[in-house]
Amino acid sequence: MPRPTLLYVTDLAYRARGRRYCDEDIFLTSRLREDFDLALCHPRDAAALADGFDAVVVRNSGPVLAYQEAYDAFRERALRNGTRVYNPLSGKADMAGKQYLLDLTAEGYPVIPTVDRAEDLDRLPATDRYVVKPRLGADSIGLRIVPADEVREHIDGHVLVQPCVDFSYEVSFYFVDHDFQYALYAPHTDRRWALEPYRPTPEDLEFAGRFIRWNALGHGIQRVDACRAPDGALLLVELEDLNPYLSLDALDDEGRDAFVAAMKASLHGFLGPASS
Repeated sequence: MPRPTLLYVTDLAYRARGRRYCDEDIFLTSRLREDFDLALCHPRDAAALADGFDAVVVRNSGPVLAYQEAYDAFRERALRNGTRVYNPLSGKADMAGKQYLLDLTAEGYPVIPTVDRAEDLDRLPATDRYVVKPRLGADSIGLRIVPADEVREHIDGHVLVQPCVDFSYEVSFYFVDHDFQYALYAPHTDRRWALEPYRPTPEDLEFAGRFIRWNALGHGIQRVDACRAPDGALLLVELEDLNPYLSLDALDDEGRDAFVAAMKASLHGFLGPASS
């Protein structure tokens, strides 16, 4: 039987602070080719090429803001034509903007409290600094830290507001489908992407798993970003469900091999029996 075909969407030229997206995708595609016939394309070309493949895998394609019109066209065409997209386009987290931070706050999830209206500022813990971030932001683009006496002038309907949390460290939990794969953390708060392996507790995994279950994606790769608050609790920072960077270079060979095996199995399951 012919091997399944994948269109792998990435921007190999995207320059991210502290990360080399291209290295990760060169590695991943070299391993996925063991099971799939695969071609790479830039996100601006995905809509035109998608129909020629069994599935489209969206990986390190950079912030959608840089090519919003092309992404919207790809998404609309994929939904209209029933194109298999991995991650599926039904994600409720970063894939759909930052509204989920408001929704999760309202539902009582352990997330950094978030509001979007000046009249709701009193719902946030008292603080002398606020984080103001765009509703459609990514990769910290447009994020500002402002003093309490200035925050109201920044609230314009296009931003979210959170208290500036004095956290101990940030930690990320990586999942394929609903299965936990590994965790990494940044022990130095001034170096977000200087990551080291992190051994999660059962409580940590229950925390991260709540958000994976909430998002309800049957297949795909997700990253749960959290911070350790002053009281020792974890709070959600972001739930990345569109094209999360995986920091595979922070893993050893065994860890990378395990992730590749999980991703291959997920893709075969996503494509169905004909892919096995």
